[in-house]
Amino acid sequence: MTSNKRSNEKKKVLFLCTHNSARSQMAEGLLRAIYGDRYEAYSAGVKATNVNPHAVQVMKEIGIDISGQYSKTPKEFQDTIFDMAVTVCDRAKVSCPICSTNLELPTEAPKAREVIHKSFEDPAAAVGSEEEQLKVFRQIRDEIKDWISRTFGK
Repeated sequence: MTSNKRSNEKKKVLFLCTHNSARSQMAEGLLRAIYGDRYEAYSAGVKATNVNPHAVQVMKEIGIDISGQYSKTPKEFQDTIFDMAVTVCDRAKVSCPICSTNLELPTEAPKAREVIHKSFEDPAAAVGSEEEQLKVFRQIRDEIKDWISRTFGK
């Protein structure tokens, strides 16, 4: 009896954005919470900063705790081959090759079998009162959640 080990493994997905503070962190938490039985979710940024407290707050509102996540650079994943890398902002897309699809090429960047791009507005750029900023974070969270459901729920 032979089994195809690869088909039983979870697919690895890396979400990339500029600072790894909001969009990619929310995407990582959402994919893990919704489809964690099928996917391993990771995130990184061109420049590591801190996880935005508003991102943590709006995720907690829907029952997902990302407070233990931290901001990472792609170099942390240089020895990992992902099934998919997703750039979630235009600046990260421009900054590619932060992720290479050439699996044989020695590089400090992570590698992925497929790289896709889906741009989301940067909620950290929102201005106004605390509540107005949170409203933007909730909107982006919900857009990412809908996109993840459509993309990974197949």
